[in-house]
Formats: sequence, structure tokens, C-alpha cells
Amino acid sequence: MRAGIGIRTSRCILVVLGALAAGCASSPSEDEGGEAPVRADYDPLEPLNRSMYALNDAVDRYTLKPIARGYKAVMPEFARRGVTNFSQNLVTPRSAFNNFLQGKPGPGFTDLGRFLINSTFGIAGLIDIATAEGIPQYDEDFGQTLAVWGFPEGPYLFIPILGPNTLLDAVSIPVDILSDPLTHYDNSSVRDKIYVLRLIDLRMRLLTAEALLKDSKDPYLTLRESYLQNRRFQIYDGNPPSTEEDDDLFDEFFEEE
Repeated sequence: MRAGIGIRTSRCILVVLGALAAGCASSPSEDEGGEAPVRADYDPLEPLNRSMYALNDAVDRYTLKPIARGYKAVMPEFARRGVTNFSQNLVTPRSAFNNFLQGKPGPGFTDLGRFLINSTFGIAGLIDIATAEGIPQYDEDFGQTLAVWGFPEGPYLFIPILGPNTLLDAVSIPVDILSDPLTHYDNSSVRDKIYVLRLIDLRMRLLTAEALLKDSKDPYLTLRESYLQNRRFQIYDGNPPSTEEDDDLFDEFFEEE
């Protein structure tokens, strides 16, 4: 079981779910009188990405999706909430690490405080005591850190199981894996079972967003645009610039002959 699945899937699910719930279930086009999709030029690998999306959807339909539905039907709500809290607590040190790397010590120490409180008083993170006490929650990863440092995000990539990414996100996955405390837990039997449980819980939380995607004329496009919009929102801490800089490096690399 790959250690990075829970980390990267968690971010993708929560980002896209939030975007879709906010009313992004359809993507306007210039022909329909709306704005052009955001950064559509950042998908030069669209044929490959669509193939990977279709493959992922087909595999998911017969594996994770029915398991997630069964998990939701059988597992009590309070138990599911505990699994979700536990999963989110485990990636808090990663967020703290990246806040420090981005020169944001305040949020970094806040993340560490959340982790200590939830890991102790919250019974290993099963209960989210920190949120109940009004302590903010951040979600920073190494892909965001590299973007803050000025590295170009590159083209959009859809990776099976891991979901929506940019090239920069994809190359940052190894660091995200290493910053997950569960990666360093020696008991592989217990560790792998926790990975599976986290993945099932994350897939269950995607069930709501899935219904919204089905209402879209082009689910692939909806997912891509929702992800790119919200990824930009994350990188700029909720205050993205009004205009986007051209990514000269990747535009040149993928320009047509």
C-alpha cells in the first residue's frame, strides 16, 4: 500500500468537494456566454489525462465505491467521524512542516498545537478537541511550498487513485509521503490496515461530490477546473492575484510545432 495515497487523496477530495458544493457543478464556456475555463491551456496532456480519468472511474466503480457505500451503511456516524478526525490529525505535522518552510511560523506552531492537543486529549486524534476550542486548521503540503518558492506548477495531471494534480504536485509526492507520521510506523501490518481504512473513509466522503459531478455535462472538465481554481486559492492563502503569470517554462516545453 503506497503511503502517499491518504495524503494526496485527502487534499483532492476536500478541495474538489468544497468547490462543487459551492456551485461549481458545471463549467461555463465562451460559447455559452460565460468565462472561459480557468487555465485550460495548462492541460496539454488532456487525451492522456482523460484516459486515466476513465480508467480510474471504471476501476473505482467496481472496487472502492461499493466498499465506501457499505462502510457508510454499516459504520455508525460517530465512528466514521472518529476515523476522519484521526486521518486529518495525522497530516497536521505535514502542514506544520510546510508552513515553516513557507515562512509562516504562526500557522506552523498552530498546527503543532492542534496535533499535540488532539493526539493527547483527543485520544490519538479520534476527537477533534482543537476545532472545538476554536484553534484554526491549516492544510499545507510540499506542492504548495514549492509554488510559494516560485517553482512553476506545470501542466495538469490526473493520476489514478491520487486524482487531480499539477506536475509540481506530482513531483512533491515523495516529500508528502515522508512527512506523514504513519509512514514511519514500524508495524507494517497495522500501518497498512490504517492506510486502507483512511482510503475507504476518504472515498466515502467523495460520494456527495460524485453526485454533483454526474450533473455536469463534462465531469472531467468540471473536476479539472474545480481543482485548478482551488489549488490556486490554496497557494495564495485565499488571496490569489487578479491576473495570472504565464508559465513560460512549461508553455515553451509543450508548445506545438
